[in-house]
Amino acid sequence: MNAVNIMVKMMNQQIKRCLWVDDDPLMILYHDREWGVPVHEDNKLFEFLILDGFQAGLSWSTILKKRFNFRRAFAQFDPAKIARYREDETKRLLANPGIVRNHSKILATITNARKFLEIQREFFSFDKYIWNFVNQKPIVHEFKKTTDLPARSEESDKMSEDLKRRGFKFVGSTICYAFMQAAGLVNDHIVDCFRYREIS
Repeated sequence: MNAVNIMVKMMNQQIKRCLWVDDDPLMILYHDREWGVPVHEDNKLFEFLILDGFQAGLSWSTILKKRFNFRRAFAQFDPAKIARYREDETKRLLANPGIVRNHSKILATITNARKFLEIQREFFSFDKYIWNFVNQKPIVHEFKKTTDLPARSEESDKMSEDLKRRGFKFVGSTICYAFMQAAGLVNDHIVDCFRYREIS
């Protein structure tokens, strides 16, 4: 066992976290630094939306381990650059072993980048648009167990419906709810997790 894993194990014994976090240092870092923290930067919101779409049918751990590769493959999640991708870029992405090589999800990412830009033009930022679904303020839940967490909500249903109406792909309500959790539109840390009060 290396020094990092020993340190992580010691930290796990001292700190109360959400139970979905395992001993993987990447998962711990993600939980402790990102999950549930309100995001208002458009490119970061786009990244979470796309990664949560790629996660469909997979574990978040799988996506997290490929995140650096995703960023390199998709121009640091710059929607303006991705929106210009054509057949050559699609072939390049399908040949990239560092990402999830799903043809439908890759095409959806390019479509979503174009639709993302349309929302930016209409609302001046994606941030203003997406935070409207929670009245510009994070929803703070008071869940005591990880099993209490829902897979979707009334807000994610409305978000999904509107995104689909605008032409987005891979934005079902479950994906939208995972996005809301990641981008801090909801705080779904369990109440005795050390991050619950820090974020609230």
